[in-house]
Amino acid sequence: QVQVVESGGGLVQAGGSLRLTCAASGGTFSTYTVGWFRQAPGKERDFVAGIRWGGRSTYYADSAKGRFTISRDNAKNTVYLQIDSLKPEDTAVYYCAAKRFLSSNSYNSEDYNSWGQGTQVTVSS
Repeated sequence: QVQVVESGGGLVQAGGSLRLTCAASGGTFSTYTVGWFRQAPGKERDFVAGIRWGGRSTYYADSAKGRFTISRDNAKNTVYLQIDSLKPEDTAVYYCAAKRFLSSNSYNSEDYNSWGQGTQVTVSS
């Protein structure tokens, strides 16, 4: 089972950009569908974006369309989440999650079985 580690979070001003990185080890990463989730203080963990195994098919939460871009580099065992035009409401801990051979566009956290520890994104107004 692959292990994933997130990085790239930080404190940014509204309107800025961040690129989060999910680095994997211990498995054939190209066979894993990867999702990004986020959890704001006092709220549930929500799906943000996903990218399917084997190709480049991506899917997004409605709230993420337009400002979030997910991509992967299988040669580097890495998935990225680019966030542009950051807003204070984007403040959350962002988690990377993976599931081998997950063949559907899954927005459900229960469908993923490898999780990182998260990276904090804080957007100041």
